[in-house]
Amino acid sequence: MDEPASSGTSGVIPATDASGRNAWVLTGASFGGMFVFGIVMAVTGALLPRLTIGLGQAGNLIFILSFSMLVAMLCLGPVIDRFGKKVPLAAGSVLVGAALALMAASRSYPSLLAAVAMLGIGGGALNGGTNTLVADLHKDPRRKNAALSLLGVFFGFGALFLPFVIGAMVERLGLGLILGVTAALPAVVALLFFALQFPEPRRAEGLKLSLVGRLARNPLVLLFGLLLFFQSGNEFTIGGYTAAYLTRDVRLPLGAASYLLAAYWAALMVSRMALSRLLLYFNGPGVVMLSGLGAAAGAVLLMLAHSLPAAAAGTVLIGMSFAGIYPTVLGLAGARFEDASGTVFGIIFAIALVGGMTVPWMVGQIAARTGLRTALVLPVFCGVMICVLQALIARRLGRSTANS
Repeated sequence: MDEPASSGTSGVIPATDASGRNAWVLTGASFGGMFVFGIVMAVTGALLPRLTIGLGQAGNLIFILSFSMLVAMLCLGPVIDRFGKKVPLAAGSVLVGAALALMAASRSYPSLLAAVAMLGIGGGALNGGTNTLVADLHKDPRRKNAALSLLGVFFGFGALFLPFVIGAMVERLGLGLILGVTAALPAVVALLFFALQFPEPRRAEGLKLSLVGRLARNPLVLLFGLLLFFQSGNEFTIGGYTAAYLTRDVRLPLGAASYLLAAYWAALMVSRMALSRLLLYFNGPGVVMLSGLGAAAGAVLLMLAHSLPAAAAGTVLIGMSFAGIYPTVLGLAGARFEDASGTVFGIIFAIALVGGMTVPWMVGQIAARTGLRTALVLPVFCGVMICVLQALIARRLGRSTANS
């Protein structure tokens, strides 16, 4: 165990940014934005068991969601570094609210695809914007890791919200009304972002394309991105297919499957809450390695499950394991590339979202032919690859430290 980051305060306490603005307010707004992004990531998985579409079409929905996020991320990094975070965050919230409203009114597969595309663009802006903002508010690498993990707790709240409400109230309220009411939440967050003062852009003079190119070719940036490629593939797969798998292959009732999906998000949320403290003391790369192993083991348990207790054990273990990967990797990257964090995060998220597109799509195609149980071998493989890539990152970071 390592020594905690030196500071006169304890816990994850946001520092004040260089312009003198209160970072507590900005951090609170980021929590709201990440809550909305959690809804974005949970909505397809919560809806799939209730939609009369095939597994191939379900894979297309997840592909469109991640592809539209990728488009947003490719534009977001340079925009944030050049113009700041206010407009992307506010606009992203508005797009998510509009997408949920359109989804509630959707009566055809093409209109559902359009709503999911809009959802992905707004969600991508919120994900990249909130992570970059919180990372920039913290100089110390361990506080950066811990703060990003705490931000991820609110992702868990948002992701838990929709499947839990659907499982508890869909019979009384109906799916359309639930989605319509949920659409009001991003609107509130958008108003909050519009009202706040944000720090000045990191590079108001403009970001040179040559620098973007160098960062995009940097081996460490590429390794961070590849690690999150496999993690995003896992997150989109587990979040998108678990409820359908539990009803179709494990033969659980729809209500039980919805609650187990909620348990997955709850495990992720509670684990991130704990990690927001533990990452002040423990080594970040070690947390990522342990999390990758846990994710692979949880996927094996889920793949072999034939009963509610076994499925619950696998689902909860996956949620707990996923908790430490994204925020810790982003903290490591933000500390290493602090002067161009928006652009680096944009590159990393773009690579990650390619995984979010391709892995679930492959799962859908395999599942359409052989069933979801067989297709879950892909999340196992992704968990193993996370460990391999983290070992390579740790070696390169160690070499950089030795040469500095």
